[in-house]
Amino acid sequence: MILDNAPATPAAPAKAKPAPCGSVLVAGGGIAGIQAALDLSAAGFGVYLVEESPTIGGTMARLDKTFPTGDCATCTISPKLVACLRDLNVEVLTMADVMTLEGEPGQFTAQVRLRPRGVDADKCTGCGDCVEHCPVRNVPQAVATFAPAHPGQADDRALMEEILVKYSAEPSVLIPVLQDINERRGYLPRPMLEDLAARLGIPLAEILRVASFYNAFSLTPVGRHVIEVCLGTACFVRGSNLLLERLEDLVGVPAGGTDKDRRFTLRTVRCIGCCALAPAMRIDGVTFGKMKLDKVGDILERFQ
Repeated sequence: MILDNAPATPAAPAKAKPAPCGSVLVAGGGIAGIQAALDLSAAGFGVYLVEESPTIGGTMARLDKTFPTGDCATCTISPKLVACLRDLNVEVLTMADVMTLEGEPGQFTAQVRLRPRGVDADKCTGCGDCVEHCPVRNVPQAVATFAPAHPGQADDRALMEEILVKYSAEPSVLIPVLQDINERRGYLPRPMLEDLAARLGIPLAEILRVASFYNAFSLTPVGRHVIEVCLGTACFVRGSNLLLERLEDLVGVPAGGTDKDRRFTLRTVRCIGCCALAPAMRIDGVTFGKMKLDKVGDILERFQ
C-alpha cells in the first residue's frame, strides 16, 4: 500500500460544450433516410436530406412487393415520399454529395456539393421533352407551337368558348374545364382536347394523362344511361358474373362497350358499397340489389 500525503491537485474546470443547433443532416434518401427525416421534423428539428441520386426513395421505390408480408412497396413508400416533400422542416437535396464534415456532436459543419442539372427543378413537370431536345444527345430543335390537327365542328368551338368564359386561361383550370366538357358532351372529344391544349398552352399528352386517369372522364362516346355491374367479392360469389353475362346479351355489347343506339354503356366496378344487397348493379346512380336474372329486362325497360 502506498500512501500519498501530498495535497490533491484541483481538477481543471470542465470545458463548456456548445449548445446543440437545431438542424440535422440525414445522408441518404432511401426509406430509412426518409423515415428519419420525418421523425426528426416531428421532433422539431430542421432537416437536410442529402441524396446522391436524382430522386429519393432508394431501392424500395423500385420494388414490387416487400417481405415477409407481400405488401405493395409503392403503396408503403408513396405516402412517405409525399409527406417528406411537403414537410416545411425538410429540405431535400438531390444530386448532392457530402464533401466534408467537421466539428463535434451538436455542432457539426457540413459542406455539401450540388451537382449541376440540365433543367430547372422548380419548373420541371416530368414530361420528358427535354430528353428529346437535349443538346448533348441530340441536335437542339425549337419546340413548334401546337396546332390542332382536327379543326373541330363549329358547335364544339362555341361550347369551348362558353366554358372558358367561366375560367381564366390558366393551366390550373384544366380539370374543371374537362368536367364541363364531359358533362355537356357525355365524353371528351379529341378535337375539343386539341383545341383546349392550344388555348391553355398545355401539352396534349398531359391533358390525355389527366383525362385517362380519372374514371369520371371518358374518351369515347357513352350511352344515355350507364350500367355498372359490381364484381366485388360479395357480389361475385352471389352470381354477379351471371348477371353481367345477362346484361351483355340484352344490351348487345361486352363490358366496357356502348350499344349502337348509344342507349346503354355497360361497365364493371369493383364495389358499389352495398354488399348486403349482393348481387347488385347501378344504372345512372340508382342501385338495384338482390338482382334476379329474370328481372333484368324489366329494369332496362325503365330507361329509354
